Amino acid sequence: MGGRSSKFSFCCWHSSRKPSPHDLSDLENGGENGKNALPSFTEFSLDVLMSATEGFSADNIVSEHGEKAPNVVFKGLLENGHWVAVKRFNRSAWPDSRQFLDEAKAVGNLRSERLANLLGCCCEGEQRLLVAEFMPNETLAKHLFHWDSQPMKWAMRLRVAFYLAQAMEYCSSKGRAIYHDLNAYRILFDQDGNPRLSCFGLMKNSRDGKSYSTNLAFTPPEYMRTGRVTSESVVYSFGTMLLDLLSGKHIPPSHALDLIRVKNLSMLMDSCLEGDFSNDDGTELVRLATRCLQYEARERPNAKSLVNSLITIQKETEVPSHVLLGIRHGAATPPQPLVLTTMGEACLRRDLTALHEILQKTGYKDDEGIANELSFQMWTNQMQETLNSKQQGDAAFRAKDFITAIECYTQFNDGGTMVSPTIYARRCLCYLMSDMAQEALGDAMQAQVISSEWPTAFYLQSVALFTLGMENDAQEALKEATKLEGKRSKN
Repeated sequence: MGGRSSKFSFCCWHSSRKPSPHDLSDLENGGENGKNALPSFTEFSLDVLMSATEGFSADNIVSEHGEKAPNVVFKGLLENGHWVAVKRFNRSAWPDSRQFLDEAKAVGNLRSERLANLLGCCCEGEQRLLVAEFMPNETLAKHLFHWDSQPMKWAMRLRVAFYLAQAMEYCSSKGRAIYHDLNAYRILFDQDGNPRLSCFGLMKNSRDGKSYSTNLAFTPPEYMRTGRVTSESVVYSFGTMLLDLLSGKHIPPSHALDLIRVKNLSMLMDSCLEGDFSNDDGTELVRLATRCLQYEARERPNAKSLVNSLITIQKETEVPSHVLLGIRHGAATPPQPLVLTTMGEACLRRDLTALHEILQKTGYKDDEGIANELSFQMWTNQMQETLNSKQQGDAAFRAKDFITAIECYTQFNDGGTMVSPTIYARRCLCYLMSDMAQEALGDAMQAQVISSEWPTAFYLQSVALFTLGMENDAQEALKEATKLEGKRSKN
């Protein structure tokens, strides 16, 4: 597995052509015209990858998964100056090195402009690593759910759906129709702003690993029954992706289908898109999502049908993707490591004791209006019972009697006379201390509704999401909390 593997030529790793849905000859055939632009599959030495990632430094981690799907992805810089993504599996994930190598080689034979292609692997000793093209412009989740300057344009959302369908069709044509845990974090944007499907999902997280790590509300119904992923399961997940693109949110399919059945499409559509699309186009994408989400797997369309449906509704096809996406063209600097605050570090460690101390010390100073301490005093005469519930809850919170605190804070919230994001935050932590992560997530989200730019609400969401095993969502919430706290410190 020679240590010289990083010396090969990477000549041209991307196409500079403007994307056009009518220019499909090479893409529908798997990108054969550009196949020689990428090196053939390579077995890297561990030394090369150690050097590229600076000894697998935590500073180079670009995504991380929980214990149910234990692996970490690092960015790495090869000696030839090219960035790569290196996925490192847990040591027990693939005990059979030959099975891992065979599976990696099969995925590594794929070459398409619609994939973040697999360039090689490493299987020295107990180490199991995959090496793929590095995509410098973040994930679909970032651009769709956590955008900074502008929401994703309708034309770009259509392009994402179309390119993803093309990637699925290509993989199907090469006998690799099964994709594990397709979601918005698996769609990456290259230096031209074009969306690509991560090759990592074409392999399981382990020889016997689970295929879905996300919330069960988004899991195909047949997988719930049989534990098996089929090509139809992938189409179901594609349907959930269409819902993401339509709504700008990660909506459970059951809820979205209820809205569609009662023809309440205005509640489904992203309000940021108002005036940016025609009703016909919106209706067509909703219709396609509904077909993909059929309960019976055999009633869902195949990948080729998806491509044929989506090609007809593409918009602004001559506008480059980086323009639609609103990013600078060319190679972007890989994401900088997140510098966490004391509270952020506690969230990452899931140190609930430290979080309790922080919330206790902070008190109610982040509440606004009638929810602050002064207002509580002013309203004492009119709302003594509600205030008593708060004071009893605070006493229980201080004493770490979390069950009593939950009961008292619930009485305060049910009173409906005052609204306090801090009380939702405190009850959230009480739920976490009581192993009630789903309830904790609900309270953290309610605190965000009340105070939309309060870092604490996002910090607590991250802890709840980490606890629920939703690692990607947790990392995004942690980033958002850090960003909001940074804004506060500048003001």
